[in-house]
Amino acid sequence: MGVSQHDGPRVAALICAAGSGSRAGEGLPKQYRLLDGRPILSASLDLFLNHPAVSLVATVIGADHRALYDAAAAPFAASETLLAPAIGGDSRQASVRAGLEALAEREIDIVLVHDAARPFASAALVDRAIASAFANGGAVPGVAVVDTICEVDRGGGRGATLDRERCRALQTPQAFDYALLRAAHAQAEGAGRADFTDDGALYAWAGHRVVVFEGETENVKLTTPEQFEVFARREAVETLLTLGDVRMGTGFDVHAFGPGDHVILGGVAVPHDFGLSGHSDADVVLHALTDAVLGALGDGDIGAHFPPSDPTWKGADSAKFMADAVARVRARGGVIAHLDVTVIGEAPKVGPHREAMRARIAEICGVALSRVGVKATTTEKLGFAGRREGLAAMASATIRLPLTEDLA
Repeated sequence: MGVSQHDGPRVAALICAAGSGSRAGEGLPKQYRLLDGRPILSASLDLFLNHPAVSLVATVIGADHRALYDAAAAPFAASETLLAPAIGGDSRQASVRAGLEALAEREIDIVLVHDAARPFASAALVDRAIASAFANGGAVPGVAVVDTICEVDRGGGRGATLDRERCRALQTPQAFDYALLRAAHAQAEGAGRADFTDDGALYAWAGHRVVVFEGETENVKLTTPEQFEVFARREAVETLLTLGDVRMGTGFDVHAFGPGDHVILGGVAVPHDFGLSGHSDADVVLHALTDAVLGALGDGDIGAHFPPSDPTWKGADSAKFMADAVARVRARGGVIAHLDVTVIGEAPKVGPHREAMRARIAEICGVALSRVGVKATTTEKLGFAGRREGLAAMASATIRLPLTEDLA
């Protein structure tokens, strides 16, 4: 196949991520939706950038996807193996050709073409793809078909039954002699052929040998809303099984009224006849919630991490304190399961601002709105709160951490 005889073939991976993913339903293009806490595209980038046989990785993206791509590729920004993305065309065939042309100035023997919507491909599958292409020039992974397969006419009528022993469901990464695949794409464009949805078919049409090697049943292509729902449920179950250390913490905070025309509650400015006095923005809601999360972690309190004696925090946005506590949970491999807070005072009324507060807390903590509760109560005009001298808040936080040996 014309491959150079050095330590091994020079391999580039081309990830196809230019599609809109319309079959996956509403929302972001499927390659940028989250799976296991990260964009689906990130899984493919991770696979190829960390594979020892792959020397270059390029991604083909949609013209309006650059911000989404940058976010997905951010963990790999320092990699010298990752090239700048190419802009795709209006079909998969056109997008692959754009990617191949973007690699034209590089020394490449084998190119791996992979769909970004297949996040479960393994390093072993990449090994087989490279070896098969090196031996044969063109190679595509396939898995045996277990169902009965038949032809269907345009009206939905059943046609001939196909011999499933001779059928394979094809996958990616597909591997080819780079120069021959690039020439085959140019040949197809010159012939007016723009209907190839599979590079193996295009490569064979151009007269080159393509073999089918063993794929992986786990290497599914995420396409439909139902598939995303299934994997979301699977993630939820895995979270329950692996994060079995359930902890609860409580928090309480008080601030006196002072000069001002509004108070900050849960990150939301609420109009009032007074402000709240404090070293930071005196947000009793976020202070109580921060202490609740830190308590669940057994990691001190807000004053230990952000001492009021430190001028750095004078007038600070309490969202910084809350976000830091959440980051501590995630650093230990955990998640926030639920947050609940009660504001105690005669005024201002929390009800009109409850949903805005919930939304802001959810945003700061990176959790679903349904995992945040905000309530309010009075003290029936008893005590400092009843005398309208200030506000208090009490909170609880439920977190889940990985089980550890110190549980016994």
